[in-house]
Amino acid sequence: MNEFLPNSLIILIYVFSAVLGSMLGSFLNVVITRLPIKGKFFSESRSKCPSCGHTIRWYDLFPVFSWILLLGRCRDCKARISVLYPLVEAAGAVLAVTSLWYFGLEPVTLIVYAVTMILLAIALIDYWTSEIPDSLIIALVPFALISLWFLPNVTLLSHAIGIIAISLPMLLLSLAIPGAFGGGDIKLMAVCGLLLGWQFSLIAFFIALLIGGSIAIYFMLSGKRKRGDHMVFGPALCTGVALSLYFGNEILDLYLSLYRF
Repeated sequence: MNEFLPNSLIILIYVFSAVLGSMLGSFLNVVITRLPIKGKFFSESRSKCPSCGHTIRWYDLFPVFSWILLLGRCRDCKARISVLYPLVEAAGAVLAVTSLWYFGLEPVTLIVYAVTMILLAIALIDYWTSEIPDSLIIALVPFALISLWFLPNVTLLSHAIGIIAISLPMLLLSLAIPGAFGGGDIKLMAVCGLLLGWQFSLIAFFIALLIGGSIAIYFMLSGKRKRGDHMVFGPALCTGVALSLYFGNEILDLYLSLYRF
């Protein structure tokens, strides 16, 4: 954050970003719940209770706080409302504040925040449906193109190579081993490769392998999955890309420091 700004203004900026982020998180809930259902996204203009179908009143739409005040239940039918709704809204606020704190008042802040919010939607939808909507991958493309000018320490050549650095090996492996990776995973890493550049794409994929592998081992040891069972990889990829966006330079420096004598 700009050191010449008064502390009161800095606090106000953070509060505003948190409020705006929670509101965008609320919109993200709409995307997550409607987008997987074909034709539903534009067929309903107002949010409704999934249990009784009553339209949610405007004063029950305040992010996080409305869920708390209603004790996590619908005002009309008293059915439980998933805790995921306020969690996504809170995530929107946390990501907004984190992006602002880490990158400051710079164009890259908006790029990183928008990308991480889209990645959050992709991760949750893939977890629930085992599919990554093409529309969300397409939504990442403009930010990937804008990143060519605003992401520091990434050359144009690195951006270009990044398109195929991970996605091409994933494609070849999926052709050799059917079901190794889904088409959505491959397309996601092609766009994110353009966004990150090849070095940070490798970091993102390595993190995803660690996360996905750890989860797979846990499920097999606990008996919840068997060898050969399908497991979604999109959430791990999204987490890896997000962490690489924020901490890619630090991770790369740490890795390179291991080889310095």
